[in-house]
Amino acid sequence: MPDTFYPDPAMNTIILKKGRESSLLRKHPWVFSGAIDKVVGHPGFGDTVAVVDYRQQFLALASWSPQSQIQARVWSFDPSATVDRDFFAALIASAMQKRRHLLDNPNRSACRLIYGESDHLPGLVVDRYNDFLVCQFLTAGMEGWKQVIVELLRAQFPCRGIYERSDVASRRKEGLEETTGVLWGEAPPANVVIQEYDYQLGVDIAGGHKTGYYLDQADNRRFAGTLSAGKTILNCFSYTGGFSVSALKGGAIHVTNVDSSAPALAMAAENLARNGFAASQYENVSA
Repeated sequence: MPDTFYPDPAMNTIILKKGRESSLLRKHPWVFSGAIDKVVGHPGFGDTVAVVDYRQQFLALASWSPQSQIQARVWSFDPSATVDRDFFAALIASAMQKRRHLLDNPNRSACRLIYGESDHLPGLVVDRYNDFLVCQFLTAGMEGWKQVIVELLRAQFPCRGIYERSDVASRRKEGLEETTGVLWGEAPPANVVIQEYDYQLGVDIAGGHKTGYYLDQADNRRFAGTLSAGKTILNCFSYTGGFSVSALKGGAIHVTNVDSSAPALAMAAENLARNGFAASQYENVSA
């Protein structure tokens, strides 16, 4: 049975319809608009609210997003929690510790540091590219804590600059404008070179896909290289050629990159040359 409600009777409160509390009891961190019976108080955009069931028993503390179909995103299931600077400092420190094996790996100078809900930070994505951090603030609740998050990242991960890539359509569903730019420190150069295992790759932080690159594919790129010896490789949707670099490193005879983006293919050519491959070893096709 959940703890009885009212850790703070003055807190704005979201009361759920009967039977709609089951997902929260399973620790699912979203509350959809159709599950809400009534709102007690006048929560502002991104404010922290208490979520209770129809009996007014505590379920969670969450951020309020009135324009989204997901109107509340859980900060904590602990009724004694206080959502403040220290709360976020502890969660960021925990996320950093989980990725310590990547941060300390001299063969991996880029990785994802914060994975949104998986790190109990709904709406926040943070990627590391060498001495730069790239952030996405995707929800109303996280937008309100942006300055605090930036200050905490500076304190916990010394870097040259923190850049925002919140240019994603989902922000509009939260009532937020798409935005990009420097949040702190230096602007990233046009081409940030990262180390990924035994090859190097250029990343366009400001203009590339996602936060600049597909960091989640690092192990797949390396694995593809182990299958490539003596082969000719077709790399469709090749983006900036990471799989092709790995394939040639693994002994491929020739690779063909196909992508609709001419700028991405131009960077692919740079990446192939950066790793010592001749123009005769690959072909770039814009299509």
